[in-house]
Amino acid sequence: MTRLTARRRSRPRTRPGLARPAVLLAAFVCAACGLVYELELVALGSYLIGDSVTQTSVVLSVMVFAMGLGSLLAKRFTRRPATAFALVECALALVGGLSVLTLHVWWARFGGYQAAIVALTGVIGILIGAEIPLLMTLIQRIRREHAGRAVADLFAADYVGALVGGLAFPFLILPAFGQATGALVTGAVNAVAGGAVVLWLFRDEPQPRARALLWTGCGLVLVALAAAAAFSGAIERAARQALYGAQVRFAAQTRYQEIVLTGPDGTRPGPGSDSGDGEPLRLYLDGRPAVCGPQEYRGSEALVHPAMGGGRDTRVLLLGGGDGLALREVLRHSGVRSVRLVELDPALTALARSDPALAALGGHSLDDPRVRITHADPMEWLRSPSGGRSESPFDVILSGLPAPPDARAVKFRSREFLGLAARLLAPGGRLAVRVGSSGPGLWPVEAGLRAAGLQTLPYGVPAPPPGSCGPAGPQGFLLAAVGPPDLSLAGDAPLPRSLTTAGLRAAADRLSADRPAPPPEPSTVFGSH
Repeated sequence: MTRLTARRRSRPRTRPGLARPAVLLAAFVCAACGLVYELELVALGSYLIGDSVTQTSVVLSVMVFAMGLGSLLAKRFTRRPATAFALVECALALVGGLSVLTLHVWWARFGGYQAAIVALTGVIGILIGAEIPLLMTLIQRIRREHAGRAVADLFAADYVGALVGGLAFPFLILPAFGQATGALVTGAVNAVAGGAVVLWLFRDEPQPRARALLWTGCGLVLVALAAAAAFSGAIERAARQALYGAQVRFAAQTRYQEIVLTGPDGTRPGPGSDSGDGEPLRLYLDGRPAVCGPQEYRGSEALVHPAMGGGRDTRVLLLGGGDGLALREVLRHSGVRSVRLVELDPALTALARSDPALAALGGHSLDDPRVRITHADPMEWLRSPSGGRSESPFDVILSGLPAPPDARAVKFRSREFLGLAARLLAPGGRLAVRVGSSGPGLWPVEAGLRAAGLQTLPYGVPAPPPGSCGPAGPQGFLLAAVGPPDLSLAGDAPLPRSLTTAGLRAAADRLSADRPAPPPEPSTVFGSH
């Protein structure tokens, strides 16, 4: 076949006035799907590997490089752009649609994710990169026009599609479908919009036999995605079994995080939070342990009781703690009259109320009439005129928010966040912060508290016994007040199981002796220091 004959076959059977918008619509939908695949990989890598900044950087860098490589490779296929584009979109729909399940299977059989995520990102990036050169060729085959105008229209459709995909991922796809099914649905849309539409518009380009094979290929991709959807639940369950090492009885992907609960269901008697076979209750948020049965009280007691013991404790503000465990410790103090709990994810508080084992572990604290729950980002709540700025001062403020490497958590250790919280302290009030590790990360947070005009005292709790499922090392905390804070335990609550006044003061002395000189700069929302 001559070059001229191939070009004539690449012209659409539909009128140019309809064909051109249809191709731009296909570009719009394919761009939306491409960005969803990218965000799926970023999200999955962040909560399964941790360190979301690194994972985002790796995925974006590899994706952009691969897109450039795909654009170069596409030059070899511009003689038959419709056929090539249909093949690219069917392959992209298959690889992108199965990406989440592929990573789950990889984990279940081989362990780590990093190499698999990079490989999938590279393949998806190459296929996405091949789209624009082929679409540009198809638009020019419809109606020859100035290259600048054609590029402007194509990039406009592409960028707007990326915007829609980026917004649909957190607000529609994740809440409605979850990650695995969401990727499969995106792949099906991609196959129909990318492959089928172009094949219908330019159905004269491939020979009849090739056209039948392309249509069959697109159909098989849809069948494969549908079959994967039918088995996605079993695949995800197997992957979670491998990841969490226990029987998973609740798992949900919310708008903010993945929540996984393992262990006893609370319907059988057992010692403490253990089931009859000794398996502890465990709660994971984005793959990281948040609650670990027999040892969970150590962190909750360390956050709450030192701050409650230095003066009045009538009004308490708890930032984070939607699992109800720190709140349980707060309500042990008879002087408490009201508690404001600010938790980002309503699904977490709903689980902590409805799950028998988790609700029992938390002492049903979320149902206490003294507790008022607000579902909001804690920093935004502190800044809001209708939130923290409208509240009366609090005697005690407790920040039990997650520690980095979660990128969302960095701001909860920042100078700005701590300053907003300090403004809500009543005269004589105390502010306690769970920092996480008692290592070097303690001191930038202390610097932030001091920048807010507070005096500070570091303290900590030792690592749990070997073989326990709690934190791997010692945990660090900070107690702050306008005057010198006093580490003591209040008399209006039962004695904690893991704390003594002497032990707290000894830990404070050890940590204070390790304070660096000069002190580091405070952490800020604009950078690590």
